[in-house]
Amino acid sequence: MNLRAEQLATQLKKGLAPVYLISGDEPLQQGEACDAIRRAAREQGFGERQVMHVEAGFDWNALLAEANALSLFAEQKLIELRIPNGKPGTEGSKALLAYLERPPEDTVLLIISGKLDKKAQQVKWYKAVERAGVTVQVWPVDAQQMPGWIEQRLRARGLQPEPGAATLLAERVEGNLLAAAQEVEKLVLSCDGDALSVEQVEEAVANSARFDVFGLVDTALLGDVPHLMRMFDGLRAEGVEPLGVQWVLAREIRSLAEMAAQMQAGAPMDRVMARVWGKRKGPVRAALQRHNAARWQQLLRRAARVERLAKGAPGNAWDELLQLCLLMAGVPLFRPVAVV
Repeated sequence: MNLRAEQLATQLKKGLAPVYLISGDEPLQQGEACDAIRRAAREQGFGERQVMHVEAGFDWNALLAEANALSLFAEQKLIELRIPNGKPGTEGSKALLAYLERPPEDTVLLIISGKLDKKAQQVKWYKAVERAGVTVQVWPVDAQQMPGWIEQRLRARGLQPEPGAATLLAERVEGNLLAAAQEVEKLVLSCDGDALSVEQVEEAVANSARFDVFGLVDTALLGDVPHLMRMFDGLRAEGVEPLGVQWVLAREIRSLAEMAAQMQAGAPMDRVMARVWGKRKGPVRAALQRHNAARWQQLLRRAARVERLAKGAPGNAWDELLQLCLLMAGVPLFRPVAVV
């Protein structure tokens, strides 16, 4: 079954499917879809959650072993299988087909993948997921769609925007969905009633903190460490959720990893950066000159660790976020000690 993101909530109310595939390169919508599945799984008694990251050397037998393993803590479990590039390879395809032939009754498999093109959607394992469960492709919201997307989100949170309010907010966030979602939450907290005027949006935008997540990202890319530290401390002091910061950082790192890989394959930097917003070309260029493709992949794995911490794994998510930002900026965290 192939659903749009907005149809997922209705499907989840009818009961959990054995397998879900959430694919795309827009982190906010993908994250919210996955959170909805996790929440539904918890509510329906799937108390255990196992996360598996498909990287180089990943043992696909581990998926089948985990699916067949008896849990010591819960009768039902959710397995999250994260495939960033959407390509499980030959062994992975065989393992997924074997799993989907007879999905365990006490297990829900959530596959989280990068964007899958038309060709990728024709392969056997993808078709098997469609037959056995639910696929959701997350699409970016373009500039023309953004005001409508923001208005729908405002209304879902109980606000009634007057004409022009959503358009003004769309201009402020410049196409970034996470920024839009954050601004909507600020407006929900600041509005006394349910009516939302253009003047209220203007005031909220004018009074919004200068230490925003997107500025933090660009500052890290530029390598401006003193400014980076001030912005980081500002975000933390404002009570910003670390998971929100992680989403933005992970999205940027994933994009830079793809661009760096294209450059490594011989593509010129200017062509690789063709879709970068004009004012962001400077920070992105500096970052691509600082780290190669392999290094960006390493940073992407660190971002995945931050996500686990932000969602409850043992450790300090803010400390790991700071280290990730400093590494992006080119700061070596550990200096080699000279041996005398």
